[in-house]
Amino acid sequence: MSLLTHQPASINEYPKIAEIIKKIKTSTHNDISFCDIQKSYCIGIVDMVSSTKITAHLEHGKMCDYYKIYLNSMTEIVKEFGAVVTKNVGDSLLYYFPDTHDAESEDSLRVALECSLALIDSRQYVNNLLDECGLPQVSYRISSDYGRLSIAKSSHSTREDVFGPTVNLCSKINCMAMPNTIVVGGDLYQIARSLKCYRFHSLVGFQTGVRLDYPVYSICRQN
Repeated sequence: MSLLTHQPASINEYPKIAEIIKKIKTSTHNDISFCDIQKSYCIGIVDMVSSTKITAHLEHGKMCDYYKIYLNSMTEIVKEFGAVVTKNVGDSLLYYFPDTHDAESEDSLRVALECSLALIDSRQYVNNLLDECGLPQVSYRISSDYGRLSIAKSSHSTREDVFGPTVNLCSKINCMAMPNTIVVGGDLYQIARSLKCYRFHSLVGFQTGVRLDYPVYSICRQN
């Protein structure tokens, strides 16, 4: 048959798909399952700046080394502060802090904020390592927020994953951070603003489409 006259196969020609859907409907043990109890946590996202432009000029091996050094550095730092890394998508890393559940501990919130600041402080050391390998310098943005999360587990992985509006908001406000700075969402600001060792600066609210003009703040240490 000519490629020009070939018609897409109908779904009826793929009986396995119907079987898969039936299995999902009847199964009590799916590959992905969610915990029944929701709790509120502090989460963070670190996202590389201009990675596509930078890596476009690197050969494959150098590109792999570039991402490896950056992602492994970010992962090890957030783990030192008690965060659980849930996923990385390209050059973006998502993590959450189990000890911040329901804002019961002021110290745990401070640790979460210090983690973001430590990621910024570590940039010079990460760039020194990249320079030793003949690789370009890296810049990144960090966003953090607080709210309810749905925690999922996979039967094929020991790594947890998190979902929900808090994750979506944290991802959306990331672009409001200048390179090598931190932004926090309004919900995190409300429970962290009493901490005297930090200075918050209000930015233009983010139009989410769900929560109009969601407040966003930059954060730095108090001098």
